[in-house]
Amino acid sequence: MAVRAAVLPAIGSPLEITGIELPDPGPGQVRVRLAAAGVCHSDLSLSDGTMRVPVPAVLGHEGAGTVVSVGEGVDHVSPGDGVVLNWAPSCGTCHACSLGEVWLCADALTGAAAVYARTTEGTDLHPGLNVAAFAEETVVSASCVLPVPDGVPLTDAALLGCAVLTGYGAVHHSARVRQGETVAVFGVGGVGLAALQAARIAGASKIVAVDVSAEKEELARAAGATDYVVASDTTAREIRGLTGKQGVDVAVECAGRAVTIRTAWDSTRRGGRTTVVGIGGKDQQVTFNALEIFHWGRTLSGCVYGNSDPARDLPVLAGHIRAGRLDLNALVTEHISLDGIPAAFENMLAGKGGRALVVF
Repeated sequence: MAVRAAVLPAIGSPLEITGIELPDPGPGQVRVRLAAAGVCHSDLSLSDGTMRVPVPAVLGHEGAGTVVSVGEGVDHVSPGDGVVLNWAPSCGTCHACSLGEVWLCADALTGAAAVYARTTEGTDLHPGLNVAAFAEETVVSASCVLPVPDGVPLTDAALLGCAVLTGYGAVHHSARVRQGETVAVFGVGGVGLAALQAARIAGASKIVAVDVSAEKEELARAAGATDYVVASDTTAREIRGLTGKQGVDVAVECAGRAVTIRTAWDSTRRGGRTTVVGIGGKDQQVTFNALEIFHWGRTLSGCVYGNSDPARDLPVLAGHIRAGRLDLNALVTEHISLDGIPAAFENMLAGKGGRALVVF
């Protein structure tokens, strides 16, 4: 059956909206009709080669929809069920999984190398980060779908698949923000907005949002920021000025740029913690000298997928949503159709784009 999808024909090429042929789900697979998918910079990192992906591919790693059909052996979801796509399913048996660190699963992305569909001309297609959400329908491994939590609208649930898990997890699982601590979030995109809300939920006493755009201040404050700083050469000094010249307890970096990581580190107090969420390229080199590492006693850590376990964390997030503490609509700056994805990517490349939600 042919459906429409946004295909990446080659690294660095524009996305093309075209028809693709999806097979029926085989054993252990699920076919999903998408309700919505998020467009964010991780997809851009795939398209420009920052993160390697087999091509041609259908991108889109963050989505939700309704089960159309299931293959043999699938019993945790049924046709008609609402599901959230999980782009990084854990195998449960590798070394990382045995330690409970399912977000570091060695086999999480093996499905991305498979051929899951073909163009109407017969060209093999790969499923981006396993789930190929930039399409009207997709076929995924059963491990890539989780039931939508009660009380969460299907369209909104798309954002739970990456942005919210990543931003919330960066604050609660990686940085482990405690009641009364001060926090700075660098980058007010979808993940950054989720991190701001998570810092508010954690009870942070001061939450500083940092971005290159002054226009994002209203969004940041609505998400929980108490202060807003437009990024510049004096950002670290400004943040120390907002915290009694000490610096924040925790910095969450969501941009993946060397200068931003270094500034986030410089913005924390002695003994502070910096969590890097942003995905940067190999050319982004961050340097520290040995004396400052000793003197400042700070911690710098990476954070993959918010150090989250979707099966464990989705019900927790749903509880915050139902209680009004977490607003998914606050993470979206633009609603577009499938046809709008190429333009959204061009805007991101030009530095003009926010976070778009594709509604099917």
